[in-house]
Amino acid sequence: MQFPDDDNGKMLAAMAEAGIDLTKALDVDFFLVFDDQRDAGTALEELANSDLEGEVELNLNDELGKWEIIVCINMVPEYDDLVEQETILNDFAAEFGGMTDGWGVMQHQDGDDEFMDDDDHVHDEHCHH
Repeated sequence: MQFPDDDNGKMLAAMAEAGIDLTKALDVDFFLVFDDQRDAGTALEELANSDLEGEVELNLNDELGKWEIIVCINMVPEYDDLVEQETILNDFAAEFGGMTDGWGVMQHQDGDDEFMDDDDHVHDEHCHH
């Protein structure tokens, strides 16, 4: 598969190289970052009340020192659709003083299922999921 020579294309190429089937719908996480918690909270409310088909959550990204909304959308990761979704979300975030900060896909790894029903499992640096 050929992909454009930009960040999105490189990410798709890396996913294909890792053996991820890019013809199937995946949960794609888009990251929106905000300096101000109130702006992020207002944006989150707006997303939750919109017709967006996906899940949203708000976290403080300690690494960036910014508030981050993760928008998880189940979609086939096609280049044009990813760029379009990222543009829509960037325009949306800008209304609240934020911006997009890329996207990603959680890759299933062997052993992921063993903790699915284990509420006592504590995630640490040794986790692979």
